[in-house]
Amino acid sequence: MRFSISLMAALTSLLLGCAAPAQMQAPAGVIAHLPKALSNTAVARIDDILYAFSGLHKDKTWRDVTADAYACNLAGGVCRTIAPLPDGVGRLAANAVAHGGKIYIFGGYSVAKDGTEKSMPEVWVFDPRDETYARAADMPVPVDDAVVLGFADRYLVLISGWHDHDNVADVQVLDTEENRWFAINAYPGAPVFGHAGAISGNRLLICGGVKVVPPTPPATRRSFVLSKSCWTGIISEDAQSIDWKKTGDTAPGAAYRRAAIALSDRDFLFYGGALNPYNYDGIGYDGVPSVPLGRMDIASFGEDGEVQWRQVEAPAGMDYRGGVLWRGALVTLGGMDETQTVVDAMRAMPLPPRQ
Repeated sequence: MRFSISLMAALTSLLLGCAAPAQMQAPAGVIAHLPKALSNTAVARIDDILYAFSGLHKDKTWRDVTADAYACNLAGGVCRTIAPLPDGVGRLAANAVAHGGKIYIFGGYSVAKDGTEKSMPEVWVFDPRDETYARAADMPVPVDDAVVLGFADRYLVLISGWHDHDNVADVQVLDTEENRWFAINAYPGAPVFGHAGAISGNRLLICGGVKVVPPTPPATRRSFVLSKSCWTGIISEDAQSIDWKKTGDTAPGAAYRRAAIALSDRDFLFYGGALNPYNYDGIGYDGVPSVPLGRMDIASFGEDGEVQWRQVEAPAGMDYRGGVLWRGALVTLGGMDETQTVVDAMRAMPLPPRQ
């Protein structure tokens, strides 16, 4: 058995230091509440609406794994329930990304009463105009706890993740124009789940997650260890390959289950998560409750392509599966607090000035 989650939402061509007009600046703090507390929910934004799909409700048992969905008006500060995922199967560790005016929801895993977990192959396409779902081509290798990135207004790139019993290094690409999948060169680092990443233009950055370590005698069980690596990549124009480059083994951006966004062509932000990999109830594999990070990690690419990091204090939170950029702030939905309690808050955190 393994336990998982990651986070990510990618936005491009937005400068970290560009402030919106005063009347457009997002207020800091809690700006809305969900009808029910929800963690591990896949989120994406269309205009001023933040949508959330699937996840885990407050009691954190297999019964609380849900297919529920919500729409939150960022400007109006109101969240409402919308139609759940069409098959009604609750899932954790799904991914969502806005693309072409619609939202694509990938995979996730179901949890049975006996604890059995199954990676889901479905790709749902949500149309916010009439709030209906369609189904795209299933993933060739069903994965959850992956990273999905939109590229060139056509491709959705799914990187690494968990498949049923182990991590996979597969990089799978959905051509949304032709509704077909193809595989490209694999993720070069140790395969991970619960990692985070974002893309700006043709440059992407992937950090953290959890790798599987085989048992060393006399131990008989494998272990789950935080990956401290980050990788940058340049994707080809036709999305047929990624030129990968390692950025280091002790990257500050490395953590488990968090949000990542691209702020510009050179700045990437990672928020929240934990350094101790944990079960979906917030308790670590070592039996110790995981403590959420209270910081933003900002990676900046220099002209030589090297990455420099800085850290900024922020409210502590974990168990996000994405964040969005809105009116100069990072917005997250739900998640867990320092006591591993599932929360219902939609929170806006103004971005720090660019250095």
